[in-house]
Amino acid sequence: MAIEVGAKVSGKVSGITNFGAFVDLGAHKTGLVHISEISDGYIKDIKDVLKVGDDVKVKVLSVGDDGKIALSIRKAVDKPAEPQRREQPKMAHGHSNHGKFGDNRHHNDNHKNNKASFDDLMDSFLKESESRLATIKKNTEGKRGGRGGRRS
Repeated sequence: MAIEVGAKVSGKVSGITNFGAFVDLGAHKTGLVHISEISDGYIKDIKDVLKVGDDVKVKVLSVGDDGKIALSIRKAVDKPAEPQRREQPKMAHGHSNHGKFGDNRHHNDNHKNNKASFDDLMDSFLKESESRLATIKKNTEGKRGGRGGRRS
């Protein structure tokens, strides 16, 4: 049986290391599933997900000239087509959640003046941030004890 790139085959986990799992594909062929190709999510320890002797379905990613076979479990799983994007949730006053940092009156629903709208939002955000920063600095300096501070 020739192993072809892109083929989905079944195998049995024959060994586990800290960087991946070796899968016996039969006919004296063994491939490696790197830890990043086991699952779409983060895996701290492979032994939490796979055990020696587990039957797995894998996709052949590559076959090296030296006979090394790279495999993927996560790419062998058929995923449903991605659902269409949902609309942004509406806030209570009817505006979308896009204008969190600025003044919503500058938000352009038609997106004709996207550049100007973004610049306006950014300007109002910067002014608001500078104002808040000045207030924080003023309040913090009073709590530090002013010049010299206390020394015991």
